[in-house]
Formats: sequence, structure tokens, C-alpha cells
Amino acid sequence: MNLKEITNKEEWEEFLFKCHEKTFLQSWNWGELNVESKNNIWRFGAYNNDMLISVVLIIKITAKRGRFLFIPHGPIFIEGLSTSDKKLVLELLLTELNKISSVEKIDFIRITPLLLATEDNNDILIDLGFRDAPMHSSAYEATWKLNISASEEEILKNMRKTTRYLIKKVSENADIAIEKSTNPSDIEVYQKLNKEVAERQKFVPFSDDFIKNEFEAFNKDNEAMFLFGKYQGKIVCGAMIIFWSGVAFYHQAASLGEFSKLSIPYLLQWEAIKEAKNRNCHTYDFWGFVDPAKYPNHPWAGPTLFKMGFGGYQTEYVKTQDFVLTNKYWLNYLIEKIRKFRRGL
Repeated sequence: MNLKEITNKEEWEEFLFKCHEKTFLQSWNWGELNVESKNNIWRFGAYNNDMLISVVLIIKITAKRGRFLFIPHGPIFIEGLSTSDKKLVLELLLTELNKISSVEKIDFIRITPLLLATEDNNDILIDLGFRDAPMHSSAYEATWKLNISASEEEILKNMRKTTRYLIKKVSENADIAIEKSTNPSDIEVYQKLNKEVAERQKFVPFSDDFIKNEFEAFNKDNEAMFLFGKYQGKIVCGAMIIFWSGVAFYHQAASLGEFSKLSIPYLLQWEAIKEAKNRNCHTYDFWGFVDPAKYPNHPWAGPTLFKMGFGGYQTEYVKTQDFVLTNKYWLNYLIEKIRKFRRGL
């Protein structure tokens, strides 16, 4: 088994299409987004007797609190790979990461692997010297997914009764409309909405450049779409959906609180699911989950209840992992601990 750099987009994407546990954070276009954002990236494949069994996108992040190598939702493994082979891939990867770190003067390595939260998978990371990160990264550690291979009627039937009722009620309101757009000019429309929500709820939104780079990176391959919910012509909610490799991802969203009683996001979500079916996606990933029964005061508890109403299932992965390289890591550790406390996470 050995690692090789991959420079062919087709080889990369064809491999990922065959994998079950994956997100677009390991897609070729996510790498291109990071190049556009001036981040160094590396793409490697693990080969066993010339057979590609795993791919990994590595991103160098430079921040005031330190430099680190970030692997969001990776590496991705071929279906049915044994625990021992996964560990061997990670061992080879760690050797390569250490080489890169020496050249790039890296303080720590962070990975959010899409390994199911089992004792065996946790043991692999412990054995290799990783430790739990102080807080989750921008990539989720658990998510809510919906199989959308069934008919629209069957999907509706499996929804929570209240969710199904609200979709019908909102769709019958002549003052409400859902509009779809792949026009890059609507990046500004979405960001205006996003900033209104951020100002009201006191959080820092994604930058204009980040949203622009994300949308454009995927839109060029017809993999991104904005959906806007309007009330009497005013945009009151919006979402950016990524359609990639047979999966639709509900990745970015914003909604004005003063219109919450109209329940427009329910219809917007249903229209996004139908769009995903039209694009031959088999899964709708609601992007992020926290158990509202266990953590009722968590900031994600309310949004998770909303997502669960559409039916589906929870998938939980091992926690974000860090590999410490220099003492500067502990400054980052302290900063993130404080951030986690302040955000109530």
C-alpha cells in the first residue's frame, strides 16, 4: 500500500461517486475553492496493488492562533475496507502529513474523519496519537440524512404530521412563493439576507468572498442552487444547496425571525428535496445534528427538530481529532475552549 498525489479530477470524482460515507468537503471543487481562497492544498490517493482505496484532501490553514493542516470529512474510504486497512491508510497519511508539516512549519493537524462513532474507529485514532479537539470544526460530527429514493408521496407520508401539514398550508398561501436560482448575481441577495440574520442573532456570518467562492466553485458544474422564500415579494428566507455525487447538502441557510409564524422554510425545504430528486440524488443531507432530547439548550437543538420533521435518520461520526506538533497548539486549544463556552456548544 502506498500514497500517491492525484492530479486527475475524473479519477478523484469517479472514486467518490462509489463511496457511501462522503461529503462535498472532499470533492475536487472544494479543493478548487480553497485554491481560490489562497490556501495551499494537497490531494492524495491510497493505493493497494494499484487499486485506489482511499482519497484525502489536505488544506493548509493559516490563522493568528497558529498554522494547521485540516482534513475536512476525510480521508474517504472505499466501501467494505477493513479496520486494519483503514488504520494502515491513516498511518501512511500521518507520515505524509508530518513531512508536509516540517516544510510548512505546521503547529498541529486536525481531521474530521467520516468514520462512524464506533469503539474500533476511536481506537484507531487513539493508537495513532490523536486527541479530541476542543470543539467541532466547520465540518459536522453528526448529521441528519433522508433517503429520497422513494416517491414524493412516500416521503411526505413518512414526515412528522405537523411538518406535512405546514408544507401543505404554506403551499396554499398565495402570498408565498419559492424561487430557485443559479444566477451568480443572487450571491449578493443571499448575503444581504444572511447579514440581516447575523446582526439580529449576534453571530459572525460567512464572508462575502467565501459564499461567492463556494457558489461559483460548484455552480460551474451545475452543482449549486439558491432557493429563496418570498412573502408578498419580500425575501424572508434562503438556502444554498450543493448537489454532488448523488447527495444534496443543505449547507447554507438564513431566515428572518419576524416571519417565522408563516413557516416558509418548510416549503423551501420540500422544494429543495424535490429538486434533489429531479437531479437523481439518492440522499438529502441536512448538514449537522445534535440530539435535542439530550441537549435541549444547544443552539442547534431547534434547527435539528425542524430537520427531523422531514423524516430520516441520524449518523454520528468520531469527534474532530487533533495531532499536536508544537506547543503553540495549546494557545489554540485555550481559545477554542473559550469560544465553545461562549457559544453554548
